[in-house]
Amino acid sequence: MLWRTANSSTGPPGVEIAIIHRPRYDDWSIPKGKLVPGESDIEGAIREVTEETGYRVQIRRPLGEVSYNKGSGPAQRMKTVRYWSMHAEGGVFSPSREVDQLRWVSIDEAFSLLSHKRDLSILRTFAEGPLLTRSILVVRHGSAGNRSSWTGDDEERPLDETGVAQAEGLVWLLTRFDVREIISAPPVRCLQTVEPLGGAVGLTITEDPAFAEAHYYGHESEAGRLLRNAGGDGTGTVICSQGGVIPDLLARLAAKDRVELAEPVVAKKGSVWSLTFAGGKLLAAEYFPPMA
Repeated sequence: MLWRTANSSTGPPGVEIAIIHRPRYDDWSIPKGKLVPGESDIEGAIREVTEETGYRVQIRRPLGEVSYNKGSGPAQRMKTVRYWSMHAEGGVFSPSREVDQLRWVSIDEAFSLLSHKRDLSILRTFAEGPLLTRSILVVRHGSAGNRSSWTGDDEERPLDETGVAQAEGLVWLLTRFDVREIISAPPVRCLQTVEPLGGAVGLTITEDPAFAEAHYYGHESEAGRLLRNAGGDGTGTVICSQGGVIPDLLARLAAKDRVELAEPVVAKKGSVWSLTFAGGKLLAAEYFPPMA
C-alpha cells in the first residue's frame, strides 16, 4: 500500500493512496506482483511497487495478507499476497505495458475506485490503523563460529565468514525502514553485525549492555523499557542483541500488549524481528530470516 502526505490549504495534511490501472485487466488495483526465484516476500514487495509506480519507498507497518484463486479451470491456483504500508519517498511514474496509469487519491476515493474486494480489505486495514508508527528492528548477531572452539574472551569473539556476509546482507533490508538510530549489545560479534549498516547510513553505533546476555536476566524490565522508548514516529531503530535475549524479550513485550507470536520464537543468527509500535504499544511483530 503506497501512500504519501497530501498538503491541504483548508485543514491539516491528509493522506493520498497510489492506485494503478492495468490495461490487461482494465482494473484499478493496489500495486503488487509476484516473486522471482530466490526472492523473499519483502524484497519482492519493494521491487514490484517500485517497478509499477516508479517511487522509492520506506516500510512502515505490515498490513496482512490476502489469498485468492487465480486463473480458471484446471489452471486455477491459489495466490497469496503479503502487504505493507509503504511511504513514498519520491519518484516519477512512467507508463508501461503492465501499468498505464497511476492516480494519487484520497482514502475515500480509493474505496470507490478499487476494482477488487481483496484490495478493499487491505485498504480498510490501512485506514483503520495508525498512520505514523515506529519500527524497532531487533537483529540477532551474525554467525561467529563455535563458542567451544574460541579460546579468548567470549565477548571478543568475532563474526566468521558467513557472519560477515550476513552483516552486509542486512544493510539492504534495514535501510528500507528509515533507520535513524543503531544500538548494540557490547560483544564484538554484535557490533560487527551492524557496522556495515552504520557505515551505509552514517550513524554511530551506541553500545548498551541492557541487550546483552550477560546483563539481561535480572534486568528484563530495563531492556523492555529501553526498547519501547527507542526511536520516533515514522523512523526505524536497530537493536542488535543475542540469541539468549531476543526470544524472552519479544515474548514479554507481546504478552503485555496481546500480540500473537509464533511458538517457539525463532531468532536465527543474522535474522531480524521487525516490531511495529504506535506510541508505547506494540502493534505487530514479523520475522525476517537471514538473507545470507
